[in-house]
Amino acid sequence: MTDVAQLAGVSHQTVSRVINKHPSVAATTRMRVLAAIEELGYRPNSAARALVTGRSQTLGIVTLNSTLYGPASTLYGIEQAALESQYFITVASLRSTDRPAVRQAISRLVDQGVEGVVVIAPLVSVAEALADLPPGLPVVAVEGDADADIDVVTVDQKAGAQAATRHLLELGHRTVWHVAGPADWLEARQRTDGWRTTLEQADAEVPPPLRGDWSARSGFESGGVLARMPDVTAVFVSNDSMAVGVLRAFHEYGRTVPGDISVVGFDDIPESAYYSPPLTTVRQDFGEVGRRSLALLLDQIESGNRVAQRHVVETILVVRDSTAPNIGTKKRTTTKARMH
Repeated sequence: MTDVAQLAGVSHQTVSRVINKHPSVAATTRMRVLAAIEELGYRPNSAARALVTGRSQTLGIVTLNSTLYGPASTLYGIEQAALESQYFITVASLRSTDRPAVRQAISRLVDQGVEGVVVIAPLVSVAEALADLPPGLPVVAVEGDADADIDVVTVDQKAGAQAATRHLLELGHRTVWHVAGPADWLEARQRTDGWRTTLEQADAEVPPPLRGDWSARSGFESGGVLARMPDVTAVFVSNDSMAVGVLRAFHEYGRTVPGDISVVGFDDIPESAYYSPPLTTVRQDFGEVGRRSLALLLDQIESGNRVAQRHVVETILVVRDSTAPNIGTKKRTTTKARMH
């Protein structure tokens, strides 16, 4: 820091103000200091800063040991929000999702001096484990239990599933079949709940859901079952990875999409627009999830109070080419028009 000050021709305190983005530094002085920092390759010593300020500027994230799109995108969204707020991130991946494993992961992060923790908790077991948090530790749960005694940020999974199911019903399909996610995932439960509620409100038949594990393979297996049922005209799949398996199964069994069967997924992964056909799906805003999670955590860190708020991020239905009006409905409408 002293070297930077000498090269820029300013005081040690001015360099400190520039690094900490203090507004009282003149623009020309700030540019001179930044140029000296760049020339010397200076990097602030975070350990030394922590000793002086008592703040590590580091946050912990507990996440699943998974490459699934949802958890991975949530982690990325939180990392980007932390970067914008000049915080470092350290990640503890769960090898198991039982209570001791979650407690151990949080303890490891606390031992590293993190100021707060975000837990990506879409599983029932992980959400339940948050009842044993260390007192005073700022914590936010992403996709956690809505009744938990901590801050929770969640995507409105139920509303997204309702929008998907309603879209298919409005296209004239008499009912909508469902390929659900794993039963121990909170997101899967909420999406199934939204699907079922929408059918019940429309007085439509509620078929038994088929259970998958988020993988394309399990979607292919469920799609094979549905493809052999001639009365199936619409399917809501609980994530896009399973949806690609469903589409593949329909193709192999000679069922066209959307000619014979309309399909809606969930997540809007980057490949969804390039499926054959491009997939109608429900988009989640993981960037907003990250921003809200970080904002809540920083509020706790500054106030010293852990509260229990629930922040909901809305979803968007993205309509593409995998859904179309029910052919049977179109034929009935045409016949009725001719009679008149």
